[in-house]
Formats: sequence, structure tokens, C-alpha cells
Amino acid sequence: MNRRWIAPIAVGIALLGLLAWGVSRGLERLVAPEPAVETPPPAEAATAHITATLFYGSEDGQALVPVRREIALAEGVVAQGREVLASLLEPAPAPYLPVMPMGTRLRAFYVTERGDAFVDLSGELSRAHPGGSLGELLTVYAIVNAVTVNLPAIQRVQILVDGSEVDTVAGHVDVRRPLLRDASLVRDPAADGEAAP
Repeated sequence: MNRRWIAPIAVGIALLGLLAWGVSRGLERLVAPEPAVETPPPAEAATAHITATLFYGSEDGQALVPVRREIALAEGVVAQGREVLASLLEPAPAPYLPVMPMGTRLRAFYVTERGDAFVDLSGELSRAHPGGSLGELLTVYAIVNAVTVNLPAIQRVQILVDGSEVDTVAGHVDVRRPLLRDASLVRDPAADGEAAP
């Protein structure tokens, strides 16, 4: 082969290499998806709330006091019932007294076709209860009244402990059957001229 042909062949090969590289880059751009544009994550929607009426012990421990509190809005009677009860099990706001024994947890909440609610609470409800007939009445009706006031479809509430029916919570109040709301234990501070929180 003649030396004068070597230089043009080398240039031709180099040009073919550049052409192949250019074509492959162009094809990559046609086939490759557009780079994703980073969008900020959507702002979390604010959780909707409702105002529920919960019941706590009066300052003198002799009655239940209705207290309006903001709780999460849930979809359906069962889910909303769980929200109501979870809020009731939180510490009582000052100056009111707790009527639920410390450490009590909601295990389950369900509603029958007849509209009776069953509230299944952990064993602390009985084991940690301070006792006394009035204290037990306040505990039982804080639960019954909170459920029936906030969930109008429910008329009666039965309390279970650790998944089982019990005769009483702490030895005095019969909870073997679903109970109706009892307003006789409620002292409304608004009616007494006091400001409710």
C-alpha cells in the first residue's frame, strides 16, 4: 500500500468514528426519557378535626364535667368512636380530674347492627382503678356518655375488659349489659356560670 493513502484512510476512519459517535448520542437522546424535574413533595393536607364532648371528673371529684376538645375526624362510626375513646384516655385537662385509670388502652371498638357499641379496654381499667362506687360510676359513664353523645347512631355501650365481658369494672357498677347514657352524673360548668375550656 502506498504511504500517501495511509493518511487519508486514517482521517476517514477517524471521521467514521466521530460520525458513529454522533449518531449514537443522537439516538440516546431520542430514546432516553426526559430527566425528571424535581417537584417539591406535596404539602401534607391538614387533618380535619371535629369538636367532641368528652367527660372528666369535676374538681371536687363528685361529678362528670363535659369538656369540648378537638379530635381528628375519621370516616365512619367505628373509626370515629376509636378517635373519641383515644382522646378520652389521654390525660385530663386542668383543672379536671382523670376518671380513666392510668395506662388504660383501647383494645377494640365495634358496633352491632342494632347500634350497640362494645368498648374493649385493657386490664388496667380494672387493675389500676382506685375503687369506690362513685369513682367507678364516673369511669363507666365517662365512657358511655362520650360514645353516645358524640356518635348519635349509638344508644347503648357495653364495656369489655381484655376482650371479655366482666360483671363490674371495680366491684360496684354492673356492666354485664349495654348501658344507656346517664346525664344525672354530669355537672355542666356553663350552667353554673363557670367558663368551660
